Amino acid sequence: MKIWVNGHEWAKQQARKAGLGFTELSNGFASCQEAAALQRICDALQPGTIEVFFQRWLHRLPLPLAAADRDAGWWWELSMAQVEVSRTIVFTHPRYARCFFDALVTDNLDLGRPDTIEIIFDRRVRKDTVSEFKTKVVSRGTEVTINAFYKHSRIKQYLKDSRALRIETVINAPGDLGCQRRLHNLDELQARARAINARLLDTERAGQGCVLANPVFERIAHPSVDADGRRATAMRFGDSRVQALAGALAVTLCAVTGITNRSLRALMTGLLGAPYGMTQACYDLARLRRNGLLTRRPHANTYDLTPDGLAFAIFYTKVHDRVLAPLFAVGQPQAPPPLRAALRTIEHHIDERLATVKLPAAA
Repeated sequence: MKIWVNGHEWAKQQARKAGLGFTELSNGFASCQEAAALQRICDALQPGTIEVFFQRWLHRLPLPLAAADRDAGWWWELSMAQVEVSRTIVFTHPRYARCFFDALVTDNLDLGRPDTIEIIFDRRVRKDTVSEFKTKVVSRGTEVTINAFYKHSRIKQYLKDSRALRIETVINAPGDLGCQRRLHNLDELQARARAINARLLDTERAGQGCVLANPVFERIAHPSVDADGRRATAMRFGDSRVQALAGALAVTLCAVTGITNRSLRALMTGLLGAPYGMTQACYDLARLRRNGLLTRRPHANTYDLTPDGLAFAIFYTKVHDRVLAPLFAVGQPQAPPPLRAALRTIEHHIDERLATVKLPAAA
């Protein structure tokens, strides 16, 4: 026997009974007069609520188990076959939602990589982990959905009614998140799924709004002194070693095991294209920590990124790889055609200005 429970529709019915005003958003809410009251209603959907609904129908439906079977200890018990936990973020205007989601698709085509899935699902991915790690983009007309898969479960993102970003963690096997299937484990499973949605959103928010505030940029781009009086060397943009560090952190931020001297050496050797030893890694980890970009775990030689460290990694890497690299390659065949055309226009206007003031273009 299968039971489908639509939590959003259930919450709408409870809100109507309570006289709570709201605006619908298909299978969700666009707005509500009292958000806190609506949240309390949503939180009231507990395993006991579903169990009461189930037992009420058991008395009405014909069942193959007779009284003798029940006396012998056989009966029905609910378990969870599939659970979907969503987070909906409503934008003030549809155009904002579309612009944000288009950028999201571009930046997250590699969402299904094992290292990324590790931090989002908070589950270790080992060599023997049975799963097809991938990102799948599904298009239906103008509607686009991003799916990232982990074992039997997945996380998907799409635009809801063209004005809200919807994030859904779809769990087809509670064991994927370390939970049991029986219904009384719903609260634990829901909490873990909400944490997945939050981790994904935090990572994407940093990627979409990664411009460093001036005080932060000033602090890490120039030498400074930390709270303990130790000197923190500058992390200057454009320095090849600093750029490699930013690129390494941008990769390592997706590793739930954190950053170690060993993992940093492996990444930096590839990014620098030159040997990178243990002493160099120790020095860089120290200056990253003194600049407030890393924190060290207690009683361990493992480091975690701070919010400033996440912004540093993404901002430096994005500006270097997506802005400066195409500009530097503008004369090369692989340069974006619109960029080459724009620079030709700029050169034309400069030549015109020089000609107006009677200066040779070579000047």
